[in-house]
Parts: sequence; C-alpha cells; structure tokens
Amino acid sequence: MLYRSFVYLMGMFVNFFGVALLINATLGAGFWTSFFIGVTDHLGYTVGFWYGTFQLIIIFVNAVLMKQKPEARAAIPVLLESLILDFWLILVFSHVDLSSASYIIQVSALLTGVAIIGLGVALYILPQFPRAPVDQLFLAVSARFNLSIQAGQTVVAMIMTTLALIVGGPVGLGTIAPMLFLGPVIQFCYTRAYPLYYKLHPQGSTVYQEAI
Repeated sequence: MLYRSFVYLMGMFVNFFGVALLINATLGAGFWTSFFIGVTDHLGYTVGFWYGTFQLIIIFVNAVLMKQKPEARAAIPVLLESLILDFWLILVFSHVDLSSASYIIQVSALLTGVAIIGLGVALYILPQFPRAPVDQLFLAVSARFNLSIQAGQTVVAMIMTTLALIVGGPVGLGTIAPMLFLGPVIQFCYTRAYPLYYKLHPQGSTVYQEAI
C-alpha cells in the first residue's frame, strides 16, 4: 500500500509540475487548464478551485459513460489535485515569468511540460487507485467507444479546447500541443512504466501476468 501510494502521489506532483510549466511557457495553457483559467478570469477564485468544482460534475459524466454509479472515492483525487495544482501555480511558479523569454525557450518549456504531464498521468494511473475524474474521463470515453487511450485523450482534448475558446481561456500553441501529443506521450510512458511498476511491486505480479 505504501509503494502504491507513493507512486500515486508522485504521479500527481509530476503531472501538475508539467501543467504549471506549460502555463508559464505563456504560449497558451493545456486544454483543461485553459478552460479553468478562463472561468477564473470571469468568476474569480483560483484555478485549482475551479479544477475541483468541475471535476465533481465530471464524476457524474463518467458514471453515465461507464453505466455505473458515481464513484464517490473520486472526490479524494479531486481534493488532492486541486491543492497540488494551486501549490505549483501560487507558491512555486508565482514569480516565474517567461513572457519575455526567447521563443525557443518558451517552446522548449512547452514541450517539456507536455512530456512531464504525460509521464505524471501514466505514473499515477498505475496503482489503480481512484483517478481524478478528468483523467478517468478519457479512459471512460476509450472504454465506452472502444478507442485506444490515445484516441480517447484526443477526443476529450478537442472538446475541452472548444469550451476553452468559448470562455476566453488562453488557447494557443500550448493548447494545441497537448491536444496532439499528450495522448501518444501517455500511451508511450504507460506501456513502458507498466512492466517496471509490477517488477518493483511483486504483489502485483499475478495481475501483470494476466494483463500481458
């Protein structure tokens, strides 16, 4: 349990470090955070607050897609991720400003952020703990419509990018890049981290053998 919890939390922190880096590249935010930033600009509060609020709604959307009861345990990662997101944005990156940096540095920060986000998501879905509704959403879409993880992520990304445009969120290269590349990055990281995770977690070796 300690090992699984460590990987779970590490994945969350890695994920939102990438999110904060992507935002601070100032070339547009990721498709989810662009939407939440747009809502924050209109209604106030923090990005983490709206991230958590809308995820509570998505819990019910996921339940409909999966034809299951709403997963009450999903409220746990909602709270954790909302706090971690505000931790990176408000405490760590509050004085970081890449708006005057060269375009090469901004693009490098953007692409690095996408890679880190993909790694973080892949890590924290490995322990099979309750997933944040936004991450469960692309898995639910994939399962419901018989799509790969990559395709499910891309569908969700396109929908959220459209909503971000509607609310005036910072849509730009930083939004398009995750929409195009985040799905493949998650798929790449997950397929390589999966056997390593169970190699280091012998108790899950039976599950691993069944999965492969």
